[in-house]
Amino acid sequence: MTTFEAILLLLGGGFAGAVNAMAGGGSMLTVPLLVLAGVPGVAANGSNRVGILTSNITSLLSYRREGATVSPDRLTRVIPPALVGALVGAYGIGELTDESFERVFGLLMIPLIVLTILKPKPKEDAQPWPLWVTLTVFFVIGIYAGAIQAGVGLVLLSALSRAGLDLVTANVVKVIFTLCATCIALPVFILQGNVRWGPAIILAIGLSIGGWVGARFAVRGGEKWIRAVMIAAALALAGRLLGFW
Repeated sequence: MTTFEAILLLLGGGFAGAVNAMAGGGSMLTVPLLVLAGVPGVAANGSNRVGILTSNITSLLSYRREGATVSPDRLTRVIPPALVGALVGAYGIGELTDESFERVFGLLMIPLIVLTILKPKPKEDAQPWPLWVTLTVFFVIGIYAGAIQAGVGLVLLSALSRAGLDLVTANVVKVIFTLCATCIALPVFILQGNVRWGPAIILAIGLSIGGWVGARFAVRGGEKWIRAVMIAAALALAGRLLGFW
């Protein structure tokens, strides 16, 4: 890893951390940045989880400091199927070649960018799903979180509202969900040799700094501005992964 690549990951991770704090969707930037820094596609996906782990721990601690907690019974329909799904997804994605993963990720970024623009909001008065539907939905989301993870928060809030959670509780559960899925997926990537620790740690530092700054120094209109920059950057990185330039 060159000095330029290290700086790219640190600065890019800082911006992605601010994106996560203010708008969400930072992994759409960090995985392609790791690829640009010379990390192969599948290893970039695994290395990204180190930063996801640290940033979610930080977010969860922040929620606890603010007194936002969740009783264990609210998690029983969500976390267990997600853990199983994350294990399946992490193992499955490891079977792809680096080139195939980069193409798949580049294609997935297009609908994720659309969701970021539309920014769907959960309906707090939505009718809760039956138990079997809830378990199935969160198993599938768990597979995606284990395999790709990028943009999973865009669908989680809507799904959590249909699982019978209010908006405040859903935001806390979203962090717990992502943290649990990462705790399952990351060891799989490590065992498969798909984590490059040098780039991963540098990126994690950038994500942590960016998240801290983004959460504390967001100003009026800041979210709209940072989302616009993130969308432009994501489009450019998607084109790079798809080989357009």
